[in-house]
Amino acid sequence: MRQSSLVVVANRLPIDDSVALDGACEWRRSPGGLVSALHPLLRHTPATWVGWAGGTGRAPALPDVDGVRMRAVPLSQDDLRDHYEGFANATLWPLYHDAVEQPQHHRRWWEGYQRVNQRFAEATAEVAEPSAVVWVQDYHLHLVPGMLRALRPDLRIGFFLHVPFPPPELFMQLPRRAELLRGMLGADLVGFQRAQAAHNFAQLVTKVLNLPATDRRIGIDDRVVRIGAFPVSIDTAEMAALAARPDVAARARRLRQDLGSPEHVLLSVDRMDYTKGIEQRLKAYSELLVSGHVKVRDTVLVQVAVPSRERVGQYQILRERVEREVGRINGEFGRVGEPAIHYLTQPFDRAELAALYRVADVMAVTPLRDGMNLVAKEYVAARVDDAGALLLSEFAGAAAELSDAYLVNPHDLEGLKQGLLAALHAAPADVTARMRAMRAHLHQHDIRAWARSYLSALDESGALVDRLTSAGDGGPALPSQPGRAGAPADRTRNP
Repeated sequence: MRQSSLVVVANRLPIDDSVALDGACEWRRSPGGLVSALHPLLRHTPATWVGWAGGTGRAPALPDVDGVRMRAVPLSQDDLRDHYEGFANATLWPLYHDAVEQPQHHRRWWEGYQRVNQRFAEATAEVAEPSAVVWVQDYHLHLVPGMLRALRPDLRIGFFLHVPFPPPELFMQLPRRAELLRGMLGADLVGFQRAQAAHNFAQLVTKVLNLPATDRRIGIDDRVVRIGAFPVSIDTAEMAALAARPDVAARARRLRQDLGSPEHVLLSVDRMDYTKGIEQRLKAYSELLVSGHVKVRDTVLVQVAVPSRERVGQYQILRERVEREVGRINGEFGRVGEPAIHYLTQPFDRAELAALYRVADVMAVTPLRDGMNLVAKEYVAARVDDAGALLLSEFAGAAAELSDAYLVNPHDLEGLKQGLLAALHAAPADVTARMRAMRAHLHQHDIRAWARSYLSALDESGALVDRLTSAGDGGPALPSQPGRAGAPADRTRNP
């Protein structure tokens, strides 16, 4: 069995769910941007991606994709219910997002979470060569670093959390809080989106495990675990090039005509999730229609809400509420051929999404809590015309970097309404100045900068990053100076 010097471990494999008749697989863009980050790098070193292929039962044997080996981890129906739908998405997900919905706790879910994490750790131990670098991803796999270190102490292990990490008073609610912390501390480097998350983690390690900790380092046994912030980003150049294509620009013009050529187009692109603030956004827009500050003939809202986790009860209820509210608003304020809200639930390919970004005068990204939110960054990258206003929640991780956006508190309905009006009626010079500043930031802090920053910090020798980048990928050059731990530095079909 071929072993790999770099192993990426994530809940899902980065490939399409189906394999073609000739056995070919293709890379699948992931909501968190992980595939976009690593695809151009992994082609230049022996690498394996360990993850779930999407079905239940025996794990399929999959071909390599661009030289990257795919190692599928099997999940049963019980695993899917207890690990993925249960502990990961009904316990951890709401807790990590400020308990917007009440987290649920069931002992059976915890047993399933342990079982699946152990299976991932064993699969990783099997494919990693001696002293390999292993990069474990996200909240589904908190226990894998500790389990993997017990199996393979020779490995260099990194863990990165793509979602927020909660303050101590929330995390302390977890019945298995100590076990999760110990699992993460199996890593040599624990990365977060924001410095506050690293601080929360250090506080909890001191409080729960009584270990010496700072916001940079934690001592455990005879090791030092480093922690820090590594804000994830997007392939800025790829999105800009796509948005600049003549066919995409033409599609944007046709979309505006199809919408009735309104004075203002307001766009939101979300997964159907209670953390995204969709209901609050709809309520604010409805009240602006009631007050007459927004008129249907002048302004149209396009709400893309791609279904997510449809077997989880909370998500089924949310979708029903959102669709009922959209129907009410359209019934009350829409006209024949002029709905107040264009509500879309189908996924979009990259070109169509870029066209939507180009047509939107205001992009409303107003989650109640988000680790980063790459939609905001994609919109900025797509505005090659330096136009378009970004309305951004203060509670999205992206707000720390895109401070020139029109920032709002989505919990404050009046403030959200005022923010929408400010973005809709902003002076063109102000819109352009803000957009240029945000675009300049993204060109310096793109997805390759993020990947190199994290991997350089994880593999201090620099040998891995040198191997990953020595062959080049034909895209923008990687930065010559890697970032450092502790320094400040979601997605297409499923936004």
